Amino acid sequence: MSEIVHVVLVEWQDGADPAAADALVERHLVQLPGVHSVDHGPSISTEDLEAGFDWALVIRFADQGALAAYLPHPEHVVVGRYLAAHSARLVVFDLVSPVR
Repeated sequence: MSEIVHVVLVEWQDGADPAAADALVERHLVQLPGVHSVDHGPSISTEDLEAGFDWALVIRFADQGALAAYLPHPEHVVVGRYLAAHSARLVVFDLVSPVR
């Protein structure tokens, strides 16, 4: 059995409010169907290898169908629009992870 892991990395524009993104994620994403877990926040790494990215969102989905349903979901669109409007750079990376 496996999950789909959806990773979003954000470099904020000057003046962006990461706390607003955190609040939007909590309000709109954590209860969506097929979502197993949601983690988000700034890097706490001491390696200094973030390459300018300030904040991450990691969502674990039950399967690829859950990810496919999430992408056009109105709750996701709200968060996605905020991130797009306030980011200087944004990267999305999806992968399959075995459930352990």
